[in-house]
Amino acid sequence: MNFRVITMAGLALALAGCTTTGGAKGPIEARWNGQPAGAFFAKFGPPAGDTEAGGSTLYTWRGGYKSRAVPAVYEDLGDGKKGKLLKSARTEYLRCEVQLTVSPDYTIRSIRTVVDRQTDGRSYCAEFLTAE
Repeated sequence: MNFRVITMAGLALALAGCTTTGGAKGPIEARWNGQPAGAFFAKFGPPAGDTEAGGSTLYTWRGGYKSRAVPAVYEDLGDGKKGKLLKSARTEYLRCEVQLTVSPDYTIRSIRTVVDRQTDGRSYCAEFLTAE
């Protein structure tokens, strides 16, 4: 009986020492996981809301509002001449929304992108939240 208790206690201690991070999934996670939440909110502004989730707090942050003009695209006829209109000019409205899971010691444990716009294969949130 004592052997089982000692084995189980040793197994519990071994598992408690393990962390499963799964590695950073992208540039936002690589930049902010493990950082103080205060540094994030000081740089980008306060959260829009928060929810208690067990021992952690789930913060929702919105920001990075920007509009960008995308010019029209025309068929190229050569010699600097434009042909038929291929894509009309438009305005893109960019914004970012993320959810941060923050531990009781106010350290970011995970960050998940909720709203993002992919432009030219790039994430606007990644561009905005990882800029120095």
